[in-house]
Amino acid sequence: MIKKYLLEVTVFVCGAVLMIFELVGSRIIAPYLGSSVYVWTSIIGVIMGSLSLGYWIGGKISDKRPLVKTLSLLILIASFLIFLTAIAKDLILAPIGTMLAQIELASVLASILLFAPASVCLGMVSPYAVKLKMNDIKKSGSTVGNLYAISTVGSITGTFLAGFFLIPIFGSIQITVIIALVLVLLSLLLSRFLVFPKVALVIILLMVIVIKPYMAAAYELQTGIIDRDTKYNFVRIFPGIDYDTKRKTLNMMFDPTATQSAIFTEGEDDIVFGYAKFYRLAGYFNHDIKKSLLIGGAAYTYPRDYLKKYPEATLDVVEIDEGLTALARKYFRLKDDPRLNIFHEDGRTFLNNNKNKYDVVFMDAFQSVSTIPYHLTTVEAVQKMSDALNDNGMVMVNTISAIDGDKGKFLRAEYATFKSIFPQVYVFRTRIIKAEDKQNVMMLAFKSTTKPDFTGGTTPEQTNYLAGLWTKEIAMDMPLLTDDHAPVDFYIRQAF
Repeated sequence: MIKKYLLEVTVFVCGAVLMIFELVGSRIIAPYLGSSVYVWTSIIGVIMGSLSLGYWIGGKISDKRPLVKTLSLLILIASFLIFLTAIAKDLILAPIGTMLAQIELASVLASILLFAPASVCLGMVSPYAVKLKMNDIKKSGSTVGNLYAISTVGSITGTFLAGFFLIPIFGSIQITVIIALVLVLLSLLLSRFLVFPKVALVIILLMVIVIKPYMAAAYELQTGIIDRDTKYNFVRIFPGIDYDTKRKTLNMMFDPTATQSAIFTEGEDDIVFGYAKFYRLAGYFNHDIKKSLLIGGAAYTYPRDYLKKYPEATLDVVEIDEGLTALARKYFRLKDDPRLNIFHEDGRTFLNNNKNKYDVVFMDAFQSVSTIPYHLTTVEAVQKMSDALNDNGMVMVNTISAIDGDKGKFLRAEYATFKSIFPQVYVFRTRIIKAEDKQNVMMLAFKSTTKPDFTGGTTPEQTNYLAGLWTKEIAMDMPLLTDDHAPVDFYIRQAF
């Protein structure tokens, strides 16, 4: 039975492997180049181009001398190239991420070097299988259609298998080795297990799979660096030193350009990053906070501070990545609290379905430092935030942008978008640097028309942050961001 449908099995498996390889590819690149739309565009474009080249080469080769053992060899080569991607990724990505400032060029080059060779080989499989299957010219159309349909079904299966099962459970390197092993086994099946070098390669790959977890554990023990794959991120946890206080920290990073969260490992349990302390101004503007919403949890450093500062208040946290929550519990002192409610879903879908009313909505949602979820920046999303507030409620939005110039396009677009919904919107610089330079910028939007007092800080911290109020006019030169058109990645790209 298997022998009869061996070519169908072959195109199905190769189709599945290709899509798994593509999805895992984003995880392989992310630690060095991020996970922006530019990276995804490069991976998809390069793999599609490689497939086209593979289709053409496979068709040419199959016309000359179609042999099953040649198809077996193609698949074996593809498995070796995928395995090579797993072991050579750091050697390729490290210099690319360092030497090339343009993310578009860097991500295209990385995709070509890492994913193109194997994708070309996998692209050769379908036309070669068609040639081997073709035994009646009158049925050539149905033969081609059947095999390509089966290959597509394999791709669909691989997509769901990777997204729903493999990536949440295994690391990106382990998945890459596993699919390489699958191709080796498929190659052996096609050649009827007669080629001993292939058996040796299977043993080597099996050893890598077995040894990999122990290698990772030894690496963590030696360096203190912990690497984890979640459903949405490649996460690195590592020790460090805070630049301002010189105190030891434990850091969480899921973007190659900056650290997203950190805690002090010794002494007072305070917030490490200044911009996150800025959220404490919520208590200055509202002395009776009872219920708030935070979109973006990461290591949950601000939620712990909020619960300490407002002992009578509750906080709902929306964090799309439950893997980050698990890491926060294990490494960043997150503990269960009856006043803390955690929701693992997309921030926009939470806002769409929300029925609660909040005193404050805190926004700190980043896919990476240079990637902001566009659907949380639009007029439609801002309206949902307004709907979620009490009459005297406010929104505090953390973003990274300049104010003036090309690097400030995103801030000005977001400012105009909030101004279209809220009667009062103010911008604060968390550091007093040039308006043309990017930094953490806080935007405060008030639902009330009563103008707040920005001069009555009762603590040095409050006075310091209130002094960051941007008092000059902000140019209204950018179109509103909407669900239909929100080029957020493009604006942020200019800022970086």
